[in-house]
Amino acid sequence: MLVKRSNYRLDVLAIIIILVFVALISRLGYLQVVQGKYYGQKADGNRIRLAPIMAPRGMFYDRNGVPLVSNRPGFTVSILPLTGPVPDEIIAKVASILNIPIDEIKTKLSQHNGKFEPVRIKSDIGQDIVTKIEERRAELPGVVIEIQPIRNYVNNELAAHLFGYVSEINDDELEKAKLKAKTNPKANEYKTGDIVGKFGLEKMYDRELRGVDGGNQVEVDVTGRPVNVLGRKETIPGKNLTLTIDYRIQKAAEVAIDEQLTYLQTKSEFRNAKAAAAIAMNPKTGEILAMVSRPAFNPNLFSGGISSKDWKMLNENPNNPMDNKVISGEYPPGSTFKIVTGTAALELGKVTPEEKILDTGKHWIIAKGNAEGEALGWINFKEALTKSDNVYFYEMGNRLGIDNLEKYARMFGLGALTGIQLQGESDGLVANQRYKEKVYGEEWYLSETFDAAIGQGFQLVTPLQVAVLLSEIANGGHRYRPYVVNKISSDNGDTIQTFGPEEVGNIQISPRTLGLIRESLRDVALEGGTAAQAFQNFPVSIAGKTGTAENPHGSDHGWFIAYGPYEDPSIVVVVIVEQGGFGAGSAAPIARKIMEAAFNINQAPVEATQTYKPQTAL
Repeated sequence: MLVKRSNYRLDVLAIIIILVFVALISRLGYLQVVQGKYYGQKADGNRIRLAPIMAPRGMFYDRNGVPLVSNRPGFTVSILPLTGPVPDEIIAKVASILNIPIDEIKTKLSQHNGKFEPVRIKSDIGQDIVTKIEERRAELPGVVIEIQPIRNYVNNELAAHLFGYVSEINDDELEKAKLKAKTNPKANEYKTGDIVGKFGLEKMYDRELRGVDGGNQVEVDVTGRPVNVLGRKETIPGKNLTLTIDYRIQKAAEVAIDEQLTYLQTKSEFRNAKAAAAIAMNPKTGEILAMVSRPAFNPNLFSGGISSKDWKMLNENPNNPMDNKVISGEYPPGSTFKIVTGTAALELGKVTPEEKILDTGKHWIIAKGNAEGEALGWINFKEALTKSDNVYFYEMGNRLGIDNLEKYARMFGLGALTGIQLQGESDGLVANQRYKEKVYGEEWYLSETFDAAIGQGFQLVTPLQVAVLLSEIANGGHRYRPYVVNKISSDNGDTIQTFGPEEVGNIQISPRTLGLIRESLRDVALEGGTAAQAFQNFPVSIAGKTGTAENPHGSDHGWFIAYGPYEDPSIVVVVIVEQGGFGAGSAAPIARKIMEAAFNINQAPVEATQTYKPQTAL
């Protein structure tokens, strides 16, 4: 009986063992035959990883093919997490070598996505840092030196406010990218450590400029250490931008401003003349030929991560070197606004070209007068605009009223954005009764109309707005949207997108009025005009206007605006010098040098090392 029971138990056990083996063999067969491909791919995924390689950003060229922004190879220190969290002692050693806070490295490592990707700690390090890391290689497992493209602004500060700069993406930008990705999947292309545009064209065209990263297919062992490179995914360089900027005009404008500011600061009354702006534009198209803002900054400082010392110096500069004063600086237009006042008075029949008004040095209703008490006697419209007589234009304001002044200012495009494809543009302010009532809760006074008529008081403009206004006079009344990019092209030179003139408005004034305004502006640069000395013996006929803007915080700002040739304008130039005094003495000399470069007057030959081509037609 005991034997039978024992045999029965052995039989049951044998059956169970057989069933277990059948189940194991069946499962093994299922995994190998049915799902073999799936698990093979997963195994390869654990064995083969992609080590990314950053794509070079697209280049910037001027209108004639001169390279302005490029890339250069640079060393980047990265940490590659191998089997787990990076030990604190390794982080401390890297922080000591790079002279950066430990917490900064820990923050970057905490944002690691877990993939086989290096975490970039510091870019564009020097050869001395490379040597230190290589000497201590055994102490720094996972610390690697990568060669990455570093943004290179060829001429340092040249056109810095237009180009902008690049730097590593921050937490706020990453978060914004994630939010955008919810509605636009293409926006989810940024990750920790990416280099992105922060300002200017670098930011406006970041997606086009970034390119597509590549990488190496790396085989790793069970600890995650790379043992072999299996393949390579090539990077796709970013797209290139060909700009409307003319390198020769841009450089001449920058040199002229720097020299003039240095000169003015030697005069005790102008020792605070440390800021200025200039713009050159083609009035027939809206193409920006040069754009300068001073003081400036060197965007190369940001490429490898700006130091605290340099960042503090830029932020604490009272003249705001990070501001593009051409598009964001708001100034009283001064006597340049007399173009608007004069146009309104002629068009509305408030004065005829022949009528003469007596200038005794002060207006007879309100005792406002000319600078330094000058009295010009009996003068007509042309003489008044040419010599920038205040008393005459006070009377024009008296006859027009503030509402008509506002109407014509807006007709010229003042008080509104020009639409240039750059971030940070200001819209200025057109003096009007509603603004004063809303902001100050007060009624409008006649004296404020007098101020508005000569571009003072509440009137505020940007240099770019003034360039558009003068272009409308120069080209016969057409308003073009200013633009700075001519085309976008691929790395192999294929054109992807082009940009051209876009008319966005026009001024409705009679040919007679337009002709009289133009003739008066021409006489400004001739004998007897306010800019005669600055443009003495200039071989190209120039039309222009001086201006002085009152500044409650110091010396007056100096304006000069001009276009040429007078007969067939191809360039408009606008210059403002903060705290430079009269525009004829501070801004007009700068404008002359810009004009000289535009018309190839007194210019040194282009260096043979440059790829500069003969200047295209403006």
